[in-house]
Amino acid sequence: MFARRVMHEYGVTSADFGRVAVADRKHAANNPAAFFYGQPITLEDHQASRWIVEPLHLLDCCQETDGAQALVVTSVARARDLAQAPAVIAGAAQGAGDQQQMMTSYYGPSISGLPEMGLVARQMYAMAGVGPDEIQTALIYDHFTPLVLPQLEEFGFCGRGEAKDFIRDGNIELGGRLPINTNGGQLGEAYIVRTGCAAPRWTRSGSRR
Repeated sequence: MFARRVMHEYGVTSADFGRVAVADRKHAANNPAAFFYGQPITLEDHQASRWIVEPLHLLDCCQETDGAQALVVTSVARARDLAQAPAVIAGAAQGAGDQQQMMTSYYGPSISGLPEMGLVARQMYAMAGVGPDEIQTALIYDHFTPLVLPQLEEFGFCGRGEAKDFIRDGNIELGGRLPINTNGGQLGEAYIVRTGCAAPRWTRSGSRR
């Protein structure tokens, strides 16, 4: 529904979605840890891939990948003593749009944008003291290619309805204005499904249950 709506409102095409997949796979081809390492695709490959449900081709969709990951966060003071240079978190935010239910925005006044992303962007820029012009690269949620476009717009890298032009100009590839998902993203490196797990619990007597 979302993909169809942005195509209708802004003249986005399947080929515009395909350019996201091509960029991700190009970056994944240079990442030895990526599922599609050494396997770039062309826009022609994308357009020739089978339909999953129109307007999504197979290469518009990420693949589920077996694996695990962990992120260790500590204080800046403690990180100074570690062997590797730290990556300092300058801001973090969470937001929800008007009438948003779960992970969709289908009940708001428009389904061609992601206003919750715009809210998060404004919060993070304010916390970090930077703006979109100062961002050099970005990891964009790319489970399906159409959802990359509104994120670029909501985070201020281009205007509303202009993401297709931003992508067509090569801005999201290495050497462009804003290389995205330089690891290959979920379309090219891996998509580790987020699941919850129950930690062991202990009774007062010390027995595990």
